[in-house]
Amino acid sequence: MALNLEQKKAIVAEVADVASSAYSAIAAEYRGLTVEDLTQLRKDARGSGVYLRVVKNTLAKRAVEDTDFACMQEGFVGPLLLAFSQEDPGAAARVINDFAKEHDELIVKMVSINGKLLEPSEISVLAKMPTYDQAISMLMGTMLAPVQKLVTTLNEVPGKLVRTVAAIRDAKEAG
Repeated sequence: MALNLEQKKAIVAEVADVASSAYSAIAAEYRGLTVEDLTQLRKDARGSGVYLRVVKNTLAKRAVEDTDFACMQEGFVGPLLLAFSQEDPGAAARVINDFAKEHDELIVKMVSINGKLLEPSEISVLAKMPTYDQAISMLMGTMLAPVQKLVTTLNEVPGKLVRTVAAIRDAKEAG
């Protein structure tokens, strides 16, 4: 079914709006996937805060033109789906990477973050990035460690005194 001009403008505007606020983008070739597979991928993406869309390449080029993902324009060739991370930089990479492990037909073609085009093989590195909550908890753990060590050390001084006094008391009672 052919799209009229107004529908094409709406698609470009929608994808451009998402791309302008996204942290990272993945383009993957979906040739060979069934409708059920794509439906499952969309469901997984929705649950992870990832915008997933199949867009004609000419429309995708126009949509990413004035965004951080303009570096992807040259690679829009063949049947591609676009996944944009809207909540954390690694969300789209995690969804696509996990899905590609089970479905060999899904082939990652481009990975982009912060206006830089990465090698498709680097999707696993991006997928391993911690989420915002995980990063905050790691930071808090790192900040808490010296304080916890100080408290333990300070607590050891009166504890040692009590043990020494108790040892003296036990020695006097025994002797």
